[in-house]
Amino acid sequence: MADQTVIPLIHVENLSKNYHEQNVLEDVSFDIESGDLVSIIGPSGCGKSTLLRCMNCLETLDEGVVSINGITISSELAASNFATFTKYAHKIRQSIGMVFQTFNLFPHKTILENVMLAPMVVKGEPAEICRKTGMELLDKVGLAHLYNRHPWSLSGGQKQRAAIARALAMNPTVMLYDEPTSSLDPEMVEEVLQVMRNLDKDGMTQVIVTHEMKFARDASDYIIYMESGKIVEISDEDEIFITPKDERTKRFLKRYM
Repeated sequence: MADQTVIPLIHVENLSKNYHEQNVLEDVSFDIESGDLVSIIGPSGCGKSTLLRCMNCLETLDEGVVSINGITISSELAASNFATFTKYAHKIRQSIGMVFQTFNLFPHKTILENVMLAPMVVKGEPAEICRKTGMELLDKVGLAHLYNRHPWSLSGGQKQRAAIARALAMNPTVMLYDEPTSSLDPEMVEEVLQVMRNLDKDGMTQVIVTHEMKFARDASDYIIYMESGKIVEISDEDEIFITPKDERTKRFLKRYM
């Protein structure tokens, strides 16, 4: 967990989000330091994905504050000056790479072209530079030899690794993953998780919503357990699996132990 003397890269404070008068997130607070790999676990529908969407400013905040890489947005800012909120939200997104359950690759483009596209369009970088960087990123995720293949010809694990390379192409400070292995066959899961382990060794800050308990236990710097829109327990490394402090956490983990 974050040392209070260190300014966290990610700061979430008293975050709440409602849909149709139902509390999806309620008073969620935590800090994440640069280089941490944090797994968020909990039952389906507990607000994990919504939390990531709030962090990436894909949802507005009903209450609370999100600060990433020195840029802060708040529910008060959204209410008082939505134009400024939108500007800051855009700045936060520029620091974040997001990987979803579905791959969202352009089917008519090769995986190299998929990786090159955002830096060329959003940042205006020259094609040759984007091509060089794209090949380096595909090599990082083990796909350089398939650079000229289209998504439809790849396995699910290869598509997800290509999606990670595409997110990395924008040079993010933080990577967010929303159940990145949930749609994969079991034999494809490990190759995607290994990419995350390698990025962790490189010092990338990563937040992963996952049901892969072994990965969460082995790879995480700490783990957040959520239930009913609230954080129930935050634990260093694998402590939550050895001595969970809350009965709700114990009940959940019994399904995986």
